[in-house]
Amino acid sequence: MTAQRPQRPRHPERVYITTTIPYVNARPHLGFALELVQADTLARHRRRRGDHVRLLSGTDDNSLKNVLAAEAEGVDVRWLVDRNADAFAALREPLALSLDDFIRTSSDPRHRVGVERLWRRCAAAGDLYRKAYEGLYCVGCEQFYAPDDLVDGRCAEHGSEPQLVAEENWFFRLSRYADRLHELIVAGTLRIEPAVRRNEVLALIADGLHDFSVSRSHSRARGWGIPVPDDPDQVVYVWWDALGNYVTSLGYGHGNGYGDGDPAYDRWWVTSERRIHLVGKGVVRFHAVYWPAMLLSAGLPLPTDILVHDYLTVSGRKLSKSGGATVDPAALAEAYGTDAVRWWLLRDVPRVGDADFTVDRLTTRADADFAGGLGNLLHRIVTMVHRYRGGAVPAPATHAGGWDQPAVQPAVAALEEACRNAPGRVDAALAGFDFRSAICAAWDIVEAANRCVDTTRPWELAGAERRGAGDAGRQLDTVLAALVTACRVLADELHPFIPDAAARIAEQVAPADGGVLPAASPLFPRLR
Repeated sequence: MTAQRPQRPRHPERVYITTTIPYVNARPHLGFALELVQADTLARHRRRRGDHVRLLSGTDDNSLKNVLAAEAEGVDVRWLVDRNADAFAALREPLALSLDDFIRTSSDPRHRVGVERLWRRCAAAGDLYRKAYEGLYCVGCEQFYAPDDLVDGRCAEHGSEPQLVAEENWFFRLSRYADRLHELIVAGTLRIEPAVRRNEVLALIADGLHDFSVSRSHSRARGWGIPVPDDPDQVVYVWWDALGNYVTSLGYGHGNGYGDGDPAYDRWWVTSERRIHLVGKGVVRFHAVYWPAMLLSAGLPLPTDILVHDYLTVSGRKLSKSGGATVDPAALAEAYGTDAVRWWLLRDVPRVGDADFTVDRLTTRADADFAGGLGNLLHRIVTMVHRYRGGAVPAPATHAGGWDQPAVQPAVAALEEACRNAPGRVDAALAGFDFRSAICAAWDIVEAANRCVDTTRPWELAGAERRGAGDAGRQLDTVLAALVTACRVLADELHPFIPDAAARIAEQVAPADGGVLPAASPLFPRLR
């Protein structure tokens, strides 16, 4: 058995993966860290499978929420936005993110020109018009709501009473695209996972799509944001502005590619096989309805996948920057380690349903799986290689029969099968946006390796070898070789999830000078 991956009969794909870009009215919380870690895991996984990947994140700077937060603190808006945006950008190190790009909508020179170009394309399609409007506006959502959308007169997402706003804005003809959106989603051309979110979007479309306001008065926006092209008394609606980052970050609107973008836009948006957005369930409407309709209007390609996660809660309350329930992901990683934070987010958060976070749950999971599970297994294996073979990994015997422990070959075969099956199972689980199942597929190698040790009892094989009993030495070689190879496969499969820990595992089972493994050392200290 070797640690080589099976050859896959497909060409590498170009895969463009994005997170949402959060408001910067406050510092980041663990809920957004979930999305970042999920996106990073998908990106790392696809890169290791040979695909060409671009991973984007950033910040939504042009929000009224940011202006109001600055007013509440009594500070300049630009200062507050820069301070908090820097905190989001700084998550790269504590969360071990492999970002290829990070865009800030208020300061990145790529952004405004692309937003203006997108606006003009939709205007040329006849999909923008101006009208007077009165409605209930939730600043937290940056969205108008009909009375029927509220719960006891309050926004279901934020629990606040919307403001009554009356002004003249620009509107987008969303209603024109209802049938086309329905067709694309039903056909799977626009894939929404999991199915419960797909069904929600289809139900929303079936209820009827209404044109929505895509600008705000300059005065109500406090002058903060991108002016509407040719109408400086209006500011582009923050969601229109923010959604555009998925193409403006690629140079859309700079006119050096297929008419509207530069070569990066052509490569990563126009011709990518997969254009994947990761989003929270609270913003599905914007990403699965508004954004595709805007792209249809502008004549641009649509995303291929919208992958939706649910919320993290603390004591049943949704994590929120402004709602009082928050956990600082950078501080958490500093206290308990990047591996533990990423592992809990990927191992314990379900594909569907909210997950309640506590530090106790994080440390319990890390101690059980890392110190007591993976770390203990690795230490046992490396120790046995040093004790019985001087640290040199033996070659597996081509034939190891004739001795009186028939369980050796079945146990090794079961371990080899777990290693062969893991890559395909991980692939399938991540294709279905199921991180827990993907980890379980890799973790089966740990369980198979533990069963192999318990069944074959290498210490007894070593004793029998010393006594000159039968084929014990060759069988011990086979067992040790299989166990070390399993650790190498495991390090490879775990890399997308816990890249730092996976690198340490790989180093522990990589021969150094003279072909000898490093001495066994504890890789995962207990957290409590």
